[in-house]
Amino acid sequence: MHTETETPPLRLWLGLIAVSLGVALIVVDLTIVNVIVAPIVDDLAITSIQAQWIQESYAIVFAALLLLTGRLSDLYGARKLFLIGLVVFGVTSLLAALAPSGGLLILARFLQGIGGAMILPTSLALVNSAFTGKARGQAFAIWGSTIGAAAAVGPLLGGWLADFSWRWAFGINIPMVALIMAAVLFYLPVSPSSAGRVDWRGAAQSALGLGLLAFALIEGRHYGWLIVTEPLSIGGFAWRSGPSPVLVALAGAILTLGMFWRRQARLADEQPLLDVRLFSIDSFRKGNVVTLLVGLGEFGIIAVLPLWMQFALDYTALQAGLALVPLAIGSFVASGASFSMTASVSALGQVRIGLLLEAAGLALLGLFAAADSSWWSIAVALFVYGIGVGFATAQVTNVVLADVPAESAGQGSGIQSAARELGSALGIAVLTTVFFSTLGTGLRDRLTDANLSEAEAHQLASAVTDSAGSVIPALAEDTAEPARAAMAAGIEVSSYLCAGLLVLALATTAFLKPARNA
Repeated sequence: MHTETETPPLRLWLGLIAVSLGVALIVVDLTIVNVIVAPIVDDLAITSIQAQWIQESYAIVFAALLLLTGRLSDLYGARKLFLIGLVVFGVTSLLAALAPSGGLLILARFLQGIGGAMILPTSLALVNSAFTGKARGQAFAIWGSTIGAAAAVGPLLGGWLADFSWRWAFGINIPMVALIMAAVLFYLPVSPSSAGRVDWRGAAQSALGLGLLAFALIEGRHYGWLIVTEPLSIGGFAWRSGPSPVLVALAGAILTLGMFWRRQARLADEQPLLDVRLFSIDSFRKGNVVTLLVGLGEFGIIAVLPLWMQFALDYTALQAGLALVPLAIGSFVASGASFSMTASVSALGQVRIGLLLEAAGLALLGLFAAADSSWWSIAVALFVYGIGVGFATAQVTNVVLADVPAESAGQGSGIQSAARELGSALGIAVLTTVFFSTLGTGLRDRLTDANLSEAEAHQLASAVTDSAGSVIPALAEDTAEPARAAMAAGIEVSSYLCAGLLVLALATTAFLKPARNA
């Protein structure tokens, strides 16, 4: 690798673009399904429960395996594991594209999560090891802007492909995987590997604990946090009453992760899966707290914005995707600006600028949210927000990993990725709960003010929230108008909440010092 004062060769920058495209693939597949669920339901005649598992299974497996894949990256080399992850992702994308039934599509999504879990932390390890000094900040700017842009591009791509067939939303991954693999093999050197072993018992504990935690955070609103509000059906088994499966999953996650931490602390000198000594590094420990808070406030809003746009503002799926493009543009603008700022503004300084802009953009979105919001007001708010994402998402990773020893880069990347994904899962859980609660309560109040009986108002409000707003276009105008207003109020409250969480993340950076190597 080059020294800190050397300019990285062109081949490394081309390799970085390939790695960033790999990350874009796995992020797109987290968001693209949001807008293709309806045609999948129609084509495969699946139940609403199956539809939910098609959306969530990928994210749950993804989060569960990040620590294990980070450790495997250190042992066998980040490039090798990145390429294996691409193969798994490509094969399972083909399986998803050809799936003849809901069951096989869910299986394909589970297996896709394995590929995604290999790609994300290894991409971080590759960037962290290939670049140093000023160039590292620039490299993370490209890597981070890709995540922000891909999250916004997912719904756009899904909306466009849905006009042909939902199957192309998965099929498009296959030629992309082939292109990325060729570029990585050609432009990036073989990553060093190290002798050691995998703590498979610890791997099972971490996967089970993180999987249970991800399930609980994602599904809490649906199944109930304390007692069962909706039955959980798996095969012929149905969990219909008593303590919620979410509460049981949370308890199981806390117990399992507690056992995992104790085991890793005991194995500190014997090649643990998670080297707890990394948390003695100030920038790593505190940076991961900031990462968790950023995940909480950052992408939850994207889970509900397409619903508001399609069912309240009457956008098509493609138009809703296009409305998110300013977020992607803003993210790339930040990437370009970050290149010229790395010499004068530290990575931590750029994180603070990004969080401030993200909070400002979401506050604008809350201010503009209405039953008849104009496209330009949404575009302005999302553009400002996207610039913030481009700065904060990239450089918080740079801060977290800057002082991590090279031989632990995979573990450090896995931990940082896990913090990001769990923060995002918790943020989506909190935000969707707030959004649908505000929608339901607000609509009931508006309908009772319009002289509907309590029973009628409750029934209509439940129909709107249970369908995530999809019944609004079919309602009579005197009912649809209050529903659109209530949905806008949900977006307003959700935007302000996310802005507040990002301000909290900004305040937390006061406890961070610029990393020595950032």
